[in-house]
Amino acid sequence: MGYSAPDAQSAPTRLFGVEATRRGTFLSFQPPAISEAEIAAVAETLRSGWLTTGPRTAELEARMRDYLEAKHVLAVSSCTAALHLSLVALGVGPGDEVITTSITWPATANVIVHCGATPVFADVREDTLNIDPARVRELVNERTKAIVPVDLYGQPADLDELAALGLPIVEDAAHAVESRYRGRKIGSIADLTCFSLYATKNIAAGEGGLIATNRDDLAEALDDLRVMRRGHGARYDIAVPGYKANLSDVLSSIALVQLDKVEHHAEIRRRHVAIYDEGLAELAGVTPVARDERDVHANHLYVVRVTFADRDDVQRALTDENIGTSIHFLPVHQLSAYRDRLAPNQPALPVTERAGAEVLSLPLSPAHSDDDVRDAVAAFRRVHARLAG
Repeated sequence: MGYSAPDAQSAPTRLFGVEATRRGTFLSFQPPAISEAEIAAVAETLRSGWLTTGPRTAELEARMRDYLEAKHVLAVSSCTAALHLSLVALGVGPGDEVITTSITWPATANVIVHCGATPVFADVREDTLNIDPARVRELVNERTKAIVPVDLYGQPADLDELAALGLPIVEDAAHAVESRYRGRKIGSIADLTCFSLYATKNIAAGEGGLIATNRDDLAEALDDLRVMRRGHGARYDIAVPGYKANLSDVLSSIALVQLDKVEHHAEIRRRHVAIYDEGLAELAGVTPVARDERDVHANHLYVVRVTFADRDDVQRALTDENIGTSIHFLPVHQLSAYRDRLAPNQPALPVTERAGAEVLSLPLSPAHSDDDVRDAVAAFRRVHARLAG
């Protein structure tokens, strides 16, 4: 039942292209790397009597303040809740516009709608697929209340250029807990930075989120919004009509163990990314999404843009090879919920739409062995050989 991280020297080296047949078992896309340590931490928490927010959550917040180099970190029930409460704390409401990217999970845009505001989607850069500050600048008007960039796949957005626009930034860093931007830790730069503890994330608690900020005023507002009340017994009070968005100690106990492993897991991810880079390098019509060498990439996802064949055909062929993949992401503005609610000033998004038809995420998890990743590369090469013509 236990998990032990794969050893770089434990598996025999195989050359790409040698394997003639598919894997005998299905390779899951992104299984969590969970061991007996997480199980023991949960059991200890259950025995402590703290099921809801308590000492484990406080410990997680304190340790994440150090890790993220941020003055305040508040634990909440999800990254979606983190983004929503951040916008509420900034006063975003009806009549406002918030600029964000369409290459993201829909929650990034949903929370803007939940505030009564209108999302306006800016196009993305061709290389990293992160929001393009030049396109953002063109969309700013008197209704713009905030910018929500996404650190896509673990690559930090262009934060300095966005900050120069003079608007509050709520950074969606669900993919970027280990990342650094120009030497600075993600979590210490934007007005508010939101992280995910979801089951597939680099610190995986199953569910949960974190908000990092250096602003005392926002930290106080967020604390009121997430727990709903101050004080206890007959003397409690509420400062605002808040939300039930606190994180339980059970989930915090898992996150604490995952935090202990974060650097070791990051090294495994870097090794797997290097295997992909080498194995896919010369394949025509296969372009890994760029990683900026000036920054530290979290390697949450390994995403290629596929142009040698229809992306969906490639995904189906890899499934037939027993290789699990995913799509990150279909453009939000093309989804049913958003087609009829786009802002009147919504521009065309040619880079976004082209990328949305090409991106394919390959298996990447510290629960995978090096040979699992080599199997994925070999399968991709076989599919390329069949479909590229």
